[in-house]
Amino acid sequence: MGKERGSPAAIAEEVGERLKQARLNANLTQIEVANLSGVSRKVVMGAEKGKVQLEYLVAIMMALNLADNIDKFLPKQDISPLQLAKLQAKKRQRASGKKTIEKEVLPKW
Repeated sequence: MGKERGSPAAIAEEVGERLKQARLNANLTQIEVANLSGVSRKVVMGAEKGKVQLEYLVAIMMALNLADNIDKFLPKQDISPLQLAKLQAKKRQRASGKKTIEKEVLPKW
């Protein structure tokens, strides 16, 4: 995909082309990938055109033994020290002490 930024549609199309090439390199037909991933052939065709739901994309990647590449594609994000400090600031530090509870006024019937 390079350093230049394309439109989301162009990037999705490129991902689809790479998915298709991975399938061809594995010497699998679209039907075989569909059966392995538990989706329809139409979904595989759409994925190869860059039009696929995320869950189906992951299933197809798993069928092609590409699931390990997800970590390369989108590595796990650690929480930044600033975010951690903000979250810690929101934690309750101490109790406010005993509050006096007023007796409820019950209606006399």
